[in-house]
Amino acid sequence: MASELIFRGHESQHTPDTYSPKPNKPWLSLIRPLRYILREQRLIFTLIGIIIASLFFSLLPSHPGPTYTLPGPTTTHLSTSSFTSPRRDFFADKFVNSGGKIPLGLKTKGLRIVVTGGAGFVGSHLVDRLMARGDSVIVVDNFFTGRKENVMHHFGNPRFEMIRHDVVEPLLLEVDQIYHLACPASPVHYKFNPVKTIISNVVGTLNMLGLAKRIGARFLLTSTSEVYGDPLQHPQVETYWGNVNPIGVRSCYDEGKRTAETLTMDYHRGAGVEVRIARIFNTYGPRMCIDDGRVVSNFVAQALRKEPLTVYGDGKQTRSFQYVSDLVEGLMRLMEGEHVGPFNLGNPGEFTMLELAQVVQETIDPNAKIVFKQNTEDDPHKRKPDITKAKDLLGWEPKVPLRKGLPLMVSDFRQRVFGDQKEDGATTA
Repeated sequence: MASELIFRGHESQHTPDTYSPKPNKPWLSLIRPLRYILREQRLIFTLIGIIIASLFFSLLPSHPGPTYTLPGPTTTHLSTSSFTSPRRDFFADKFVNSGGKIPLGLKTKGLRIVVTGGAGFVGSHLVDRLMARGDSVIVVDNFFTGRKENVMHHFGNPRFEMIRHDVVEPLLLEVDQIYHLACPASPVHYKFNPVKTIISNVVGTLNMLGLAKRIGARFLLTSTSEVYGDPLQHPQVETYWGNVNPIGVRSCYDEGKRTAETLTMDYHRGAGVEVRIARIFNTYGPRMCIDDGRVVSNFVAQALRKEPLTVYGDGKQTRSFQYVSDLVEGLMRLMEGEHVGPFNLGNPGEFTMLELAQVVQETIDPNAKIVFKQNTEDDPHKRKPDITKAKDLLGWEPKVPLRKGLPLMVSDFRQRVFGDQKEDGATTA
């Protein structure tokens, strides 16, 4: 007989198909953060931080600015602290925002500027102006024509730095503006090594433009009136393309600067770099290199040494001479302005070489003699800038006439020439 196992429990038990967790307790969302704060003494550290922050802000000195009263039916007082200071404009004392000029009492941070060739004749005067304006200046120079003595008076100033460096090698800096002056500019110096001269113009400019592109700095190229060559147009305007001998003895400098201008404009059009181009005409003043082959320094040095004044050719070729302070003013206005250029920066006052020799005679030695020698190759016959564009767009024109600026240069040369003679005498003794 077969046995049969019968389960006599609950015959109908319902098992739910889905899982439903217990509902969250309403106070659990508050307990968990409190438990976290109380664990490992986090509450103590939080309270200590709050106390330290409160003490710090309570001890900060408050400097409320002067109050200004706005006209109207209801008098309203505003303090300078209610204004938000805009980005510093390029001139140290000019600031503009939507509400007008910022009060002059607000102190602003100066720019950080690199000047290549900053130990040279023009560069050192530019550095002086930038430092006096309150900017931080980095001088980059390989001292081929520059001299440490030109910038030694800035040593020890925390806003001044100097780097011995050749611009044909790349350089990494963080600056707001780049004044690119690095290149030998006198015939004696740029003819000494013409290959090096054109490399400095091309590769050096390329390196500094690359730096300007990487860091977003504004770039100013100091070009030259030599890009006009021996001009067929007189006076020379910026739209004149020039008459340059590409294979002459001066072409290393002339064509080098023309190529530098090309590179500058290509970086501006192709890479969006902010650039400025200045074409500098003959400049004179203190700190010029003695015996550098330029006509003004030659005449002054020869007259001080009681030597005959050397005039090349017939002496009828003309030049225009601007004092260095006028040039520096023009360079700064160009950099701070909104126009790319190129701009002629020179003194439109035109002198023949014989007239210049006579002015030097009157200033230094009326008995100085004049001797004539054969003229050098590719020497321009006429050179005079048309500065209409600089007058209209930059508001710039030279202020110092030749008869006023030349004595300032003579005083500097007299000290240096006679000082050199004393040193030579002491060495011989």
